[in-house]
Amino acid sequence: MKITLFGASGFIGKNLIQELQQKYAVSQISVRKEDWKHDMFDSDIYINLVGKAHNHNGEAREEDFYQVNVNLLKDIFESFINSKAKLFIHISSIAALEEFESNRELTETDECNPDSWYGKSKRLAEEWLVTQNLPADKKLIIIRPPMVHGAGDKGSLGLLYKLISKGIPYPLASFENKRSFISIDNFSFFINEIVKNAEKLPNGIYHIADDESISTSEIIEIIKQVEQKNTPNLSLPKFLVKAIAKVGDVLPIPLNSLRLKKMTSDLTVSNQKIKAALGIEKLPLSAKEGLIKTIKSFKTK
Repeated sequence: MKITLFGASGFIGKNLIQELQQKYAVSQISVRKEDWKHDMFDSDIYINLVGKAHNHNGEAREEDFYQVNVNLLKDIFESFINSKAKLFIHISSIAALEEFESNRELTETDECNPDSWYGKSKRLAEEWLVTQNLPADKKLIIIRPPMVHGAGDKGSLGLLYKLISKGIPYPLASFENKRSFISIDNFSFFINEIVKNAEKLPNGIYHIADDESISTSEIIEIIKQVEQKNTPNLSLPKFLVKAIAKVGDVLPIPLNSLRLKKMTSDLTVSNQKIKAALGIEKLPLSAKEGLIKTIKSFKTK
């Protein structure tokens, strides 16, 4: 079986390639090249990882997100339709549904409420995909993961690690929350299961996530455990923390309102639809095991 990955230069793509190459012939296509279509060859499966998620230094424009997350997707999907490939796996994001907080476990039937340019562009891409006329012999699977972490991750988990590993007290202990994540091991496991058993899945949208949700405070304790730190946490009054975050909205300090919401609000995701469809009982790693593995990878940097 031949698989073509688009946008595989990021940490998710690099890890996924290592997993898939053990069983399949895997090629990579960089859509940064204007003539990328000239590099295409026969494939059985397209996996689209192309996406713009970050706004480093506040320099990205709204159209940048739509160009990458929507327009490039359309070009890739058109190539799929005109190819011999039978399966298109598109990696969307839970941000297309909800980005910051929810008072219940999110399922695929919930009403979408994206907030940022990233979330809105990801949702627009989903809406476009599901309206396309698929030939009877082709299949479309859209995957919504929450935050993915693993070796090479440069996201919020790495920032927390740097803070705690230096012995700096965690200042947000007065907040309690639960959030869903997915380790790169479990992410790759889901993709591999889809590739092997695509016939079991109807076309559509599926959530993937670790089986257990976890709080930011629990993540802090895991980091302390790995680093063998006994630094106490700080339970600063919530009103004070929120005031500091508002300052961070206008001044370049580590905490701002958006980061505070992501670190302290509830956002949990149900993975039961895809597990039931594929007959999956248990994922390779628990949420805690995955976090320990990721945090240990930070130590080797």
